[in-house]
Amino acid sequence: MRDFFDRLSANAHWFVFLILEITCGYLLFQFNRYQGSVWFTQANALMGTVLDWEAKAIQYIHLADNNKKLTHENLVLQYNMEVMRDELTRLKKDSSYTEKVLAEFLQDVHLIPAQIINNSIRDKDNYMTINRGELDGVKPEMGVVSGTGVVGIVFQTTNHYSLIMPILHSKSSISCRLRDTDYFGYLKWRGGNPLQAYIDDIPRHAKFHVGDIVETSGYSNVFPAGIFVGRVAQIHNSDDGLSYQLEVQLSTDLSRLREVCVVAQENQIELDSLENQVY
Repeated sequence: MRDFFDRLSANAHWFVFLILEITCGYLLFQFNRYQGSVWFTQANALMGTVLDWEAKAIQYIHLADNNKKLTHENLVLQYNMEVMRDELTRLKKDSSYTEKVLAEFLQDVHLIPAQIINNSIRDKDNYMTINRGELDGVKPEMGVVSGTGVVGIVFQTTNHYSLIMPILHSKSSISCRLRDTDYFGYLKWRGGNPLQAYIDDIPRHAKFHVGDIVETSGYSNVFPAGIFVGRVAQIHNSDDGLSYQLEVQLSTDLSRLREVCVVAQENQIELDSLENQVY
């Protein structure tokens, strides 16, 4: 034991040097904005790389389940496309018109596929990380969707990774409407159940039912109109009794989600620039 303390005493200067180095590094990055920004960016890039490796390993383990899920989502999308085709054909009796309408709807929308490499659903303010960034065309304020509906909005980006604010966040507020009506409100999550959110201030004279579809309204630059969000689960009175509050059963289970797409609208930058001049 005495020999141990003798060795420790003989090398004490190295411990002092290490402590001083750590202290200097903390002070440098904490109180200098530029150095702190560089450290934050590099640390995020390194963490993103590590999380990407982890996600790829997990994805390989669950490859069979992911393939089954993707197949199911593709079938759902194909079914929805067939319903759209049938409805448009019924209205116009012209299949070429159907193709024209679909092409016009999609021409300004570009989908950037991505994988979720980190995700949380149990906090008040949850975030997720995807393996696509600025070099892939991803920018803040872009919408994120999956085969089952809305996921969230891009919050921050680096060259290769992006941080997403999902629906399950206290500050998330997505403009939604009841399908086939003009009644809309803002979808908000109150914590707890990750499949349950609320829409406030629906007028008392609005006509709707439990089970009605909730979708994006298109009244923002983030999501085009008509993207599935969920269904009305329950109808409540507002606190002041002057409107309705809708409880929405979300269509997307973020706890099991792996594959997403970022929605890049061609006219988003122009719209943002115009609105920033006003607001």
